[in-house]
Amino acid sequence: MVVTGAAGFIGSHLVERLLAAGHEVVGIDSFEDYYPRPFKEGNLAVALTADRFTFLEDNLLRMAGEEGADGSRLDEVVAGADCVFHLAAQAGVRASWGESFRIYTDNNVLATQMVLESCRRLGVPKVVYASSSSVYGDTDQLPMNEEANCRPVSPYGVTKLAGEQLCRLYWKNHGVPTVALRFFTVYGPRQRPDMAFHLFLRALHEGRPLEMYGTGNQTRDFTFVEDIVNGIVLAMGGVDGAVYNLGGGSRVTLLEAIRMLESVSGLTAGVRGESVQAGDVKHTWADLTRASEELGYAPQVALEEGLRREADWYRDLSPRSPGVA
Repeated sequence: MVVTGAAGFIGSHLVERLLAAGHEVVGIDSFEDYYPRPFKEGNLAVALTADRFTFLEDNLLRMAGEEGADGSRLDEVVAGADCVFHLAAQAGVRASWGESFRIYTDNNVLATQMVLESCRRLGVPKVVYASSSSVYGDTDQLPMNEEANCRPVSPYGVTKLAGEQLCRLYWKNHGVPTVALRFFTVYGPRQRPDMAFHLFLRALHEGRPLEMYGTGNQTRDFTFVEDIVNGIVLAMGGVDGAVYNLGGGSRVTLLEAIRMLESVSGLTAGVRGESVQAGDVKHTWADLTRASEELGYAPQVALEEGLRREADWYRDLSPRSPGVA
């Protein structure tokens, strides 16, 4: 098995799941500077103790060569893989505007095309691509169904949709057996430090007001990382060329989620409203019908329990960790 983005929030959980199932795993990560490297190094701590795990610190474009030529290092890595889980990407909706867009096109679009090229040349049996609910954009058609028109409202969403389209092109034209998964607001232990619940927990522990964008009445379908990983593994049996939503099974307002986080953490703080950010959407809610019927996907962790696990994880973080009080 090959996992790109192996040192990330979701990627590191996936690596551990695959290792626990007895697989040989090769992980790739370039340690992009979107957030501090020590977080990602900590994510890999368990996996690096396993004999069946090989880690490569490298950039996918560099591995593929400037033109993705035959015989590239990326080809050598994917050769013989039962599945390539392509999770590597430049994350973040709000950071994807302006000059930063070039980073997103390189890491989310061109890198995906290079991975697909290698998988085509080597005949990889399955490619699972990590997409995002951001591809839907700001819609009132809820729950969001995979057949809906996708109109992303952020450059990040545009690049993730482009990756989905590349997967479909390589399936239709070259028979590359791809599956694309649209993740809905993933949370849990190891959550990236720029994501909402991590930021809220930091503010709670530091006794600062929580900075909330918008009124707090916007709703989200929050998905616990363990459920997302279950869906990723199930996707190996998904229909070639298909797209699946992976969500938490319900939605709540941001204010409700904050109150729940205060309850499970035992901490309280004021909330300071901020203006709505470019690229943010009002609501998300995943229609899980297709994932349920074709993958057997069913989220198991309710939001309150998942928030409790993330709050416990944050509490146990070393004071020396970046951004932790």
